[in-house]
Formats: sequence, structure tokens, C-alpha cells
Amino acid sequence: MRIRGYTEVDLAAILDIYGRSKLDDLKFEDKTFTLLPLAKDEARLRGLMESEIYVCEEKGIISGYGAFYGNEIRALFVLPGCRGKGVGKMLLEFLLSKVQGEPCLNVASSNQPAKRLYQRYGFSVAHSFETTYNRVPVSAQTMIRKALAQDERNVN
Repeated sequence: MRIRGYTEVDLAAILDIYGRSKLDDLKFEDKTFTLLPLAKDEARLRGLMESEIYVCEEKGIISGYGAFYGNEIRALFVLPGCRGKGVGKMLLEFLLSKVQGEPCLNVASSNQPAKRLYQRYGFSVAHSFETTYNRVPVSAQTMIRKALAQDERNVN
């Protein structure tokens, strides 16, 4: 398993992973969502394409991808069949090694499994806000990973 930079030939795999994974981010909501394919979601696609994108690949198969812009992690998606194998953690650790400053990300407030993962990596909720997915309201949170003070780095 290796992480490498995105190339244009990876777009079909990224669109597929997004399509098979996006609604999982929202499965803990008390509303029903209909998938808006990434190729048709102009704002999310534009945000992704202006980001630095990396893919996790094994034996020529892309199992996940992540992206960041500045200090914001904008995407972290893993194929459902590849979850639990360390792909998401590997991508997150890689992105954290690349991000300058205090990394931040947005997550659905109800997505406790994702929030627990981020908390294990030092993220905490900074604030909550309302957004939409495919025109349906969603409560979301911005999580920030504060830089460790020098004393804390030496302890760990």
C-alpha cells in the first residue's frame, strides 16, 4: 500500500469512491439523503480540484483518497470494502504530515466514528454550523488540531 500524488487518470476512481462513500458520512442523520455525484456537485468538485490530492493505491487499485488546501483537509474517503485496513489512518497521517499550521476539517456532527478517529489524532471541535448536502440541511462541525506546545511534544 502506498500513497502517491493524484494524476488525471485517477479521476474516475475518485468519483467512484466518493459515490460509494459519501452517504456513509450522513448515515447517522435523522434525514434521508440522495447522492449527488461529485461530478455534478460543482462546488465540492471545484474545492477538491483546487486542493492537493493524494491517492492510496495497492496493486494498481485505488482504495482511498485525501485532499487538503492550505491547512484545511477537504477530503478523506475510503472504499467501503477497504475500510478497517488502515487506509484512512494512513491517508490522514500523510495529510497531517503535509499540512502547514494547525490542520482543520469539517465533519457532520452526527458522524461519531469519524469524529472519534479525528480526536485520536488530536482534533477537537472548534465550532458548529449549518450547511447542506444536495439541498438538505446538515449540522456540521469544524474540528481543529492545535499545535502541541514544546513541553507536550517532549512528553509524548
